Amino acid sequence: MDFENLLSQPAIFTMALLFFSLFALSFQSRSRHIHKARARKAPPKAGGARPLIGHLHLLGGPQPPHITLGNMADKYGPIFTISIGRKNLLVVSNSEIAKECFTVNDKAFAGRPKMIAFEILGYDYAIFSFKSYGPSWRNLRKTAILEVLTGHKIHMNSHVMLSEVKTAMNDSYNNSNNKSMAVTEMDKWFGEITLNVMFRLVMGKRFTGYSEENERIRKALRDFFDLGASFVMVGFGWGREGMKKTAKELDEFVQNCLEEHRLSRNHGAEPDYMDKLISSIDQGFDGQDVDTLIKATCLTLILAGTDTTTGTLSWALALLLNNRQVLNKAVHELDTHIGANRMVIETDLDNLVYLQAIVKETFRLYPPVVLNLPHESMDDCVVGGYHIPAGTQLWTNISKMQRDPALYPDPLEFRPERFLTTHKDIELTGQHFELIPFGAGRRMCPGMSFGLQMVQLTLANVLHGFDIVTADGKPVDMVERVGITSVRANPLKVILTPRLSTQAYV
Repeated sequence: MDFENLLSQPAIFTMALLFFSLFALSFQSRSRHIHKARARKAPPKAGGARPLIGHLHLLGGPQPPHITLGNMADKYGPIFTISIGRKNLLVVSNSEIAKECFTVNDKAFAGRPKMIAFEILGYDYAIFSFKSYGPSWRNLRKTAILEVLTGHKIHMNSHVMLSEVKTAMNDSYNNSNNKSMAVTEMDKWFGEITLNVMFRLVMGKRFTGYSEENERIRKALRDFFDLGASFVMVGFGWGREGMKKTAKELDEFVQNCLEEHRLSRNHGAEPDYMDKLISSIDQGFDGQDVDTLIKATCLTLILAGTDTTTGTLSWALALLLNNRQVLNKAVHELDTHIGANRMVIETDLDNLVYLQAIVKETFRLYPPVVLNLPHESMDDCVVGGYHIPAGTQLWTNISKMQRDPALYPDPLEFRPERFLTTHKDIELTGQHFELIPFGAGRRMCPGMSFGLQMVQLTLANVLHGFDIVTADGKPVDMVERVGITSVRANPLKVILTPRLSTQAYV
């Protein structure tokens, strides 16, 4: 019987049709399975994990975590995962992949992980930098921006920055035994300027003097960042007592300031940021009372505006002292545009293009936060062709990205000229992912403009007002200290010799 006659019989035809249907369904199902498997492909995972702790042991040594993770990127590629305990962390070290995270997947990665460090040090997540994405985060962030960080507010407050720089420049040699020079520890010098600026804006008063109480608060502010850097460890119970002690000291200090403000309200003084918060926040939310929200928001601005700015200024001066030809060009620009009889003011900054390039190159080599504060995916998403499940922490290795030789020739060299030539169109706004020291996306640092002006104005006046050499006559070491922010490990001691008449500081 031939094939045509077979198919003409109903039973045999039905069986053949069923067979081909099952085959087609099986093929379609297999194709879908293969496609789904490809779509859910996981990023490479770094080796060396241990039971229970994962890769924790690799991150807790004397080497800063961003260096360790950068070395891993050389081995595993620009996107890979590690684990800490039961948490999976996605590590990104490439500008194009970072762009995908903070543009296409920006909302998916807008979350913050629940971490014991953020809970203890951040008023149970009331500090908006640590707060989960949502309406209350938007409201607190908006309040901070409108009252302190808009272009108009920064312009209105530029006299505060300048007066603190002027005071520091006077004190640096008027209090010295030798009136022609002063040996100065610049980390403290810059720190006092930034701390006083932030306290005047937020609390309405300077943070002056070296009393035992003030030294305790200075230490607590520094400990906040050092302890926060240990967030990778405290999930296992380490460091909690130190965090609780630091949180208690900072809370008591800010609580006293809050009580003083409430007692002195309506006495005719110009309202500061804390006054405005007292007037605008009239009820608590997210389970937090009014006082907690006010204290947390004020502390956010003080912390964010001091440590990062101080660190950047210290790195910038260290880089200049190790590259005298760049320092000399900067001084020449200042002498040409400013002259010898006055300080640099806000309106001068636009003309100081070489100084701006120096600041950009400093931010490139030493971003204020070398590992972007961890984000957490709120939804499943795809990054670099890999499936990233909800609940994955995202660590962006900004330091590694900004030292990519594919983006910057001789990336370890300090060359401000690159931002006047080959990279002149790159800005710090979070839109150019070759340079994102303030982050990018909806959780980008809102203090970028403030921090940039503070760094430029302070650095310009230091370079214009003093001849500067290292105290020991040697090059500055560039050793980094482990922490959330980029901080030099050792003090930067220099000799400052005045270049201007004291009349310029009056």
